[in-house]
Amino acid sequence: MIRLFKHYVPNAVLLLGVLDIILLVAAGEIGWTIRANQLGMTALPMSTRWPELASYAAFLEIAMIAVGVYGTEALQSLRYAMARLIVAISLGVIGLSVLYFLIPEISFWRSNLLYAMAASIVMLIFLRMLLGKALGSQAFKRRIVVLGAGARAQRLKELSKTPGAGFAVVGYISMSEPARVIPEAIARDAIYNLADHVVLLNASEVVLALEERRNALPLKDLLRIKTTGVHVNEISTFLERETGRVDLQSVNPSWLIFSDGFSSGRMISSAFKRVFDIAASLLLLTLMLPVITLAAIAVKLESKGPAFYRQRRVGLFGQGFDVIKIRSMRQDAEAGGKAVWAEKDDPRITRVGKFLRKSRIDELPQCWSVLKGEMSFVGPRPERPQFVEDLETKLNYYAERHMVKPGITGWAQINYPYGASIEDSRQKLEYDLYYAKNYSPFLDLLIILQTIRVVLFPEGAR
Repeated sequence: MIRLFKHYVPNAVLLLGVLDIILLVAAGEIGWTIRANQLGMTALPMSTRWPELASYAAFLEIAMIAVGVYGTEALQSLRYAMARLIVAISLGVIGLSVLYFLIPEISFWRSNLLYAMAASIVMLIFLRMLLGKALGSQAFKRRIVVLGAGARAQRLKELSKTPGAGFAVVGYISMSEPARVIPEAIARDAIYNLADHVVLLNASEVVLALEERRNALPLKDLLRIKTTGVHVNEISTFLERETGRVDLQSVNPSWLIFSDGFSSGRMISSAFKRVFDIAASLLLLTLMLPVITLAAIAVKLESKGPAFYRQRRVGLFGQGFDVIKIRSMRQDAEAGGKAVWAEKDDPRITRVGKFLRKSRIDELPQCWSVLKGEMSFVGPRPERPQFVEDLETKLNYYAERHMVKPGITGWAQINYPYGASIEDSRQKLEYDLYYAKNYSPFLDLLIILQTIRVVLFPEGAR
């Protein structure tokens, strides 16, 4: 994997993205050439059209990232990839139309933009047909050796078999675990030189998956392995990189303390984040005011009660604040005054409310909280005080998610469907901790783009 601004990008995805950009530039040039020939124009050097070609490739590439063209499903299924590509190119062209209206000097003609779109679809689909499943094959997977044969090693074994896994386990080394669950593991005593064994397996990484590390670390072996050029990683670090989550089953306080992350040097990025929050919330509230108004009218027409409601939430450093949302449930949804998780097909949700939740329109008034500085556009979902009190007693490190501002969208929201249980909260907490630990403007941008996918293809909204 390649690490970009503290976030890991799979090699296969990076390669495919670079190839896509090259093809998009080529498609833009093909569209211009076809139209120029139809008009009998003399073909000028390609360098004279670089603003048009660059803007065309950039907008379409951003749209492809936004709708999930580089997700696991799109890499595994050609049909899925084709559907997302068509949506992405359509969205990209809409974005280009706005850009061309604002800056007409860099615009394509409508006719050659149409040719470029057609060429893009054909070339990008052909590229995926040509590569097939090669991007998910062993050629792009890192070869790892697992040091351990217990429950933790079993977790790595199961993860390696999931679709889109970026690694393959080529060997397990048993370190005399009392509960051995990997039958094919080779006992450490049966290997004369562990470093040579790892090199012979052509492994690029060794992952420590020991059940008990106290007085069990083979330090001399690990030092020799490291000096051969093979990476040595602890299971918590490895899982964080591979899953985009902080794994609560394996993590311990010392790992959180000494690992890279939670950087204090965020003054510039935090200032940038706040400026973006103010500008984006003002723009979104202005543009979406008619939508919010229509939604409020629809809520009032369907059911008795106010169109908007305030609800107490827990924010930065555990401080409480009120969020404003469009009401999507019956007015008596919590008649007893006790906070209740939303369920799948919850009968308390109105017909209008169901649409508002699926489209995330009910979240739009939260832009006011962003403007006030109580929330950010990107961050962990703010929870209700009753839920927070309960979850802090049942989940380790739950309080640490409040070290960053809560957000309208976030890493957990785009990677995990809506959850209404302790297990769901644990999974979401792992994503929230990853975001708090690895925050960067790049990760914020990625989350905002991926939120478009969540809105266009709603999954798990309740």
